[in-house]
Amino acid sequence: MYYRFGKVFHFLSIMFFILVFIYIYSSVPETVAYEIDDQGIMVKGFSRNSFFYVGIVIFAVLNISLALPAKMIEKQSTANLKRLFPIGDKFRDYMLTWIFSFIGIVNVSLCILTLFVHSINNQNEISSSSFSGFFYMVPILFVTWIVALFWILSQKFKTLQHGT
Repeated sequence: MYYRFGKVFHFLSIMFFILVFIYIYSSVPETVAYEIDDQGIMVKGFSRNSFFYVGIVIFAVLNISLALPAKMIEKQSTANLKRLFPIGDKFRDYMLTWIFSFIGIVNVSLCILTLFVHSINNQNEISSSSFSGFFYMVPILFVTWIVALFWILSQKFKTLQHGT
């Protein structure tokens, strides 16, 4: 039942993203910059409403497309999934935990990205250099989760080969 922790993390990351995104939407100027030059003048940008709608669409598409395999495994929607991940199998639990926690990591990464856009547009409040630690953390988390996925799959394949 580890996957319940993954679901909770996924849910909390959704709430965190929504709160952060609404805060940032309310605090950015009418024209949101996503690239500035050396003097801090906007080079590339778009409207605040476009930023909001594009951000919500990206968030929704990523969450739905990444949660779909988990829901298919959870509901055992195909015969192959029933055979590969039967109810009660520990690897089913591991895989569901991995998927839901990976979606949570993606959501946290989107939060960090929107905080960076916020720092570009409100340089008097927070500097973009203060996010450098977070930007190093994101690839480390992704690599760790991908390694965990390969470990889960290799363990599952070993059990399939041995027939246990």
